[in-house]
Amino acid sequence: MMVWLTRVWLRGSVFAARLRLQQQQQHWKSKLSNRSVKYYTTKTAPQLPGMEYQDAICTLNTLQTNASALQQVRRERGHPQLQLQAMRGFLERAGLTVEELDHLNIIHVTGTKGKGSTCAFTEHILRSYGFRTGFYSSPHLVQVRERIRINGQPIGKELFTKYFWQIYGRLDETKDAHGGTMPAYFRFLTILAFHVFLQEKVDLAVIEVGIGGAYDCTNIIRRPWVCGISSLGIDHTQILGDTIEKIAWQKGGIFKPGVPAFTVKQPESPMAVLRERAKEISCPLWVCPELEEYPVESQPLHLGLAGQHQRLNASLALQLSHTWLQRRCLPEKSFPSTNVESAGLPQATRFKPSPIMVKGLADTEWSGRTQTLRHGTVTYFLDGAHTNRSMQACVHWFRETAAQHERQACGPVARVLLFNATGERDSAAMLKLLVPCHFDFAVFCPNITEAIASCNADQQNFNVSVEHMLTRCLDNERSWRLHNCLGDKPGTQLLIQDSLPLVPERKADTLVFPCILSALQWITQGRDSILDDPAKSVIPVKPSVTAKAAPLRQATEVHVLITGSLHLVGGVLKHLDPSSAK
Repeated sequence: MMVWLTRVWLRGSVFAARLRLQQQQQHWKSKLSNRSVKYYTTKTAPQLPGMEYQDAICTLNTLQTNASALQQVRRERGHPQLQLQAMRGFLERAGLTVEELDHLNIIHVTGTKGKGSTCAFTEHILRSYGFRTGFYSSPHLVQVRERIRINGQPIGKELFTKYFWQIYGRLDETKDAHGGTMPAYFRFLTILAFHVFLQEKVDLAVIEVGIGGAYDCTNIIRRPWVCGISSLGIDHTQILGDTIEKIAWQKGGIFKPGVPAFTVKQPESPMAVLRERAKEISCPLWVCPELEEYPVESQPLHLGLAGQHQRLNASLALQLSHTWLQRRCLPEKSFPSTNVESAGLPQATRFKPSPIMVKGLADTEWSGRTQTLRHGTVTYFLDGAHTNRSMQACVHWFRETAAQHERQACGPVARVLLFNATGERDSAAMLKLLVPCHFDFAVFCPNITEAIASCNADQQNFNVSVEHMLTRCLDNERSWRLHNCLGDKPGTQLLIQDSLPLVPERKADTLVFPCILSALQWITQGRDSILDDPAKSVIPVKPSVTAKAAPLRQATEVHVLITGSLHLVGGVLKHLDPSSAK
């Protein structure tokens, strides 16, 4: 195995790229430490001369592997209540207070599926009313700046760099007095987002929970204006629990006394947990009506985000934005509900959406979620579904949308799946749901954008080894073959010319590539000019692999579903939309 790895390294494969990235990270660590930075006040922490955006990103990435941060995570896993205590400490060290967060007029949203889309709908509606909005979400697709938005747009590189060094400097200045501790990656970005929103004087901030709710670091918020819970399902079981009831308990942890909260309709058992949580906390909780139940003048409400499941998210967004507007414009008015009950909870008012709300729903965009991109004769269907429930919704959307495109095609269409899954997620179960889509090829690759060229620091992940990622891809390939009755012996190899195969070569309709770019180049077979940019590296593949692509070359069109991971979708978008990486 070591001989094989050595040969792949020498050929500049994904492993060599990874090595270069790690060396690059060490370079930035050294560059930062050599500056001997010291700040003497938490009120004025200036941006350092010569410290550019990439310096900030590479320094941020050190918080992924910071030993003290990882120790913190392990220690707090058994005592989750310590997480919020630690977060408050970091917030204070950064020069902020929880009391200041009260002035952000926050809308706080959690859920398993659809919380990001709900936030996107909500933010767009309120921005359409003329309010200056802040929006904090995760993960990012291409650049980390996407997580922190002002008026719907990621903050600029200069602004990110300026505020990054302010917060990082304050925390670095105080770490020696606190056992050398620095916040982990997500905690740091959460503090940074609060700082940006306060400095930029937003009228409101839409805050998406990271994981769970009760002990998520966003839950240091004391007085949000309104809370929302999107559809619940099974995810992050090692942190949140292995049943939907345990997960519902965690999600209900964002409820606050006297703060109105809304949930979409949930299965009976998690709904009962939410009802009890709301009662314990003295939080008024309503169930959102179906989108079709809102009175509209003429045509049904049109949504900017595709998929039947988005209708639940849109209804939740209407309730959140409506409640926020009532508090802003009619602060003395108590929030009304109908007398109709759903699962023992009152149903929220079926008010008539204003023309601004209607347009806001129709104009909402949210990249990487039920997104369709057409590049000539190649159509990409992108959805970051990464749970069983979200994959069910993805399959429904893809089959319906792809069928519409195929009816308009002038000849045979080849269907290709590009898939990856990360973490503890049950990729075999998700792949089983994808079988009815009848793909001609299933292609697997890790969430590495390019194997040879230097990668965007925004998309580096130092918490998972390349070997682990590739092993996961091979496991996924094996699961797909079993689901499709193709046998359990994988027919793949790392498709680099002259490299040793991982397994003996066999004809199969499945392939594993070492990076996203090499997978896309093989799938498109020269049809997409963006991928043939001379600036992009082309990894030579074996003649047998090139021959296997004959059906792709013969098809009139190629339809590609990219799913299983938002990080995979983000890596694909980096190549398909080069402007997103600038």
